[in-house]
Amino acid sequence: MIHTLCEPYNTLSTQQALVSERRQPLRVGDIMSVSPVTITPSTSVQAAQALMQQRKIRHLPVLQDGHLVGMISDRDIRLVLPSPATSLTVWEIRHLLDQLMVGEVMTYFVMTTASDCPVTEAVGRMLGHKVGALPVVEGREVVGILTRTDVLRAFRKLHAELSAVA
Repeated sequence: MIHTLCEPYNTLSTQQALVSERRQPLRVGDIMSVSPVTITPSTSVQAAQALMQQRKIRHLPVLQDGHLVGMISDRDIRLVLPSPATSLTVWEIRHLLDQLMVGEVMTYFVMTTASDCPVTEAVGRMLGHKVGALPVVEGREVVGILTRTDVLRAFRKLHAELSAVA
């Protein structure tokens, strides 16, 4: 057993008891955002960007006929924006983004997860594939989204619970 310098010895034994008492691992469904905001491939990139800014989100699952067909992130949108050194006006850039559709810039091969998947497995998938969000799918229906923010909130809550016991 390794003891860190930042925790007293008795805190470690309390935390180990808490972890061992937990019967089920934390599942994606326990921490995911339910009913995520979605978009269609025929939506303009300008509208997608405005929706992300309005809702303060960074990822939008793309659905066609109720089925997941892709994902668009704020990074995908930034990559299609002209260089800041461009001579285009704000209005010209907005017009160009209105002409560009989500289906033209979205990621088609989307990593997904299920609500009953252990969080550690989903986080491993996010880290391994360097993605910031995973749509949560049951059958072919998107029931939620697991984002980096959801994982950090869960970590913070768990840490607070462990600290309260200590």
